[in-house]
Amino acid sequence: MRSFIYVIFHPLQTLNLWLENDPKASVYEVLYLLTVFSAFGIWLVFDRYQKAHNSAVPFRHNAPEAADPEWESLRIHNANLRSHLTEPELLPHHFMGERDYITCYDPANSLHIRTVIADTDREIHAKINRARDAQVSWAQTTFAQRRRVMRSLLKWLVENQEVCARVACRDTGKTLLDAALGEILTTCSKLEWLINHGEHALRPETRYSNLLMSYKKSQVIYEPKGVVAAVVSWNYPLHNAWSPILAAIFAGNAIVLKCSEHVVWSTDWFVGAIHKALEVCGHDADIVQTVSCWPDQAEILTRSPMIKHITFIGSEEVGRKVAVAATEHLTPVTLELGGKDPAIILPDTDLQRWASVWMRGIFQNAGQNCIGFERLIVHSDQYDELFEILTERAKKMRLGSVLAPSREGYINTVDCGCMITNDRFDLLEQLIFEAHEAGAHMDVGGKQYQHPSSHGNTYFSCTVLGDVDPKSRIAQMELFAPVALLIRYDDIEEAINIANGTRYGLGASVFGPHQDLCLEVARELECGMVCINDFAIFYLLFYSQDLPFGGTKASGYGRFGRFLLVYRSRLLSHAYGVGGPEGLRSLTNPKAIVSDCWPSIMQTAIPKVLDYPVRSLVRSW
Repeated sequence: MRSFIYVIFHPLQTLNLWLENDPKASVYEVLYLLTVFSAFGIWLVFDRYQKAHNSAVPFRHNAPEAADPEWESLRIHNANLRSHLTEPELLPHHFMGERDYITCYDPANSLHIRTVIADTDREIHAKINRARDAQVSWAQTTFAQRRRVMRSLLKWLVENQEVCARVACRDTGKTLLDAALGEILTTCSKLEWLINHGEHALRPETRYSNLLMSYKKSQVIYEPKGVVAAVVSWNYPLHNAWSPILAAIFAGNAIVLKCSEHVVWSTDWFVGAIHKALEVCGHDADIVQTVSCWPDQAEILTRSPMIKHITFIGSEEVGRKVAVAATEHLTPVTLELGGKDPAIILPDTDLQRWASVWMRGIFQNAGQNCIGFERLIVHSDQYDELFEILTERAKKMRLGSVLAPSREGYINTVDCGCMITNDRFDLLEQLIFEAHEAGAHMDVGGKQYQHPSSHGNTYFSCTVLGDVDPKSRIAQMELFAPVALLIRYDDIEEAINIANGTRYGLGASVFGPHQDLCLEVARELECGMVCINDFAIFYLLFYSQDLPFGGTKASGYGRFGRFLLVYRSRLLSHAYGVGGPEGLRSLTNPKAIVSDCWPSIMQTAIPKVLDYPVRSLVRSW
């Protein structure tokens, strides 16, 4: 260390070297100082250049008025997406009678937000064309230019996270905490992954060869597909919209985003921020197009010859239709069709230790998570204790709207928001009634909740249903609601069979005091992803962006490093995002290129004995 310090500071002793008769004066030490200061100056210039060309570009995107908790609007009676048909005052001033409309409203308070015009087939085709034209120049951008857009978006999102959370809450009725976990943190994580690792996933790769072809160099390059389609759901409007867009444009594509009709208002604002970022960075914002239409028009995207990739998430019935439509132009399709995720609780598990994890896995976002817990499979010896723990905590859950201030001016603490719609409440209550009649027991929930102050009609009470028959309808169907099903077992093999006993196979969790046993059970589960003593860690944690996401059986086929496009016709939607090399590469065309390592020395030649015309079949053989 002393020698290092001497090397660095020794020239400082020669600051008096211009004095006459100085024995320490040396021309080498002068050059040393000049070299150090020159190198420092070059570094400063280079650093300034890098910041000027690569740092985030700030931009403004004004918050909508409806994001303010004090905002007031017309309250809709029996609010739904077609309320404008029964309440003409909800229509815009410039009413166009021959067009379809979509009513945007706050499901937690039934407040009218906006009524938008649904896109026609012609307008959807026009947006696809604009995206295709803009993609030509965007495909020529460098990774540095694309990273700058990502940095700008990350900076804006961090600085405006509360506004973004409130916008998501207004359009879906979720809580601010659910928005923070499912919208802000995950989206920031994905942006950071793209900035730090996106180029590495897409840069040309050198592949191995054998001894015979050792004079050849093999590479795989990843070229943009062109225009891809994203059809996204409502349960995480920021995350679901940004994630496929970020993946697509970082890979050099343009994208047409079909948002859910339930979140047209918030999606339009969230995507508007991406348009602003592209513009301030000097790029054409037309590479990102949004489509607002009813589900029956989504086929315009799936059958378009200009769409080069489709990833569908939704019901199996609609997924089959998408796959069939995509065959018309041989468009690649990835399907993710829902889940019925189990949590196996092994014997002697500390129930109090993991109760909070199970509560979050069940009730986060009002249970509207495809990778949330829908079945808790617990050993008979611990069943009663777990039922009591969850029931008592569910009784204390407070439902409401975080954007509904009280008369005193403050917002009451809310644990669980509303559901996106009450369209499926009759089915939920029927399934719960059937299970109860078959022997299941319930001490909390099980029906629609009439909130005393928030006027939305989309609240469903937090429900814990015990002793559920694993073969019953409620244990086989994806509920997508704040309902916990407890199923007891007597031995581990039975628990595994119960977990594997549905048509789905998306995610799962195993809890237990011995990790080795948990891992053994995890290997027996028929699903795409498993957590040990945790909930959805393969999706939520920052460092897991490299993991592929997908399921088995009726949960779909294919893996996407969490680049998922979302579509739900029956309101069983999911929230996913981008991350991992698989996700980015699924949006590219891999091309193999083989060249000569030493073209001036060695190249492929055809031996005379094999040259056409073949002189002798015997000799050539």
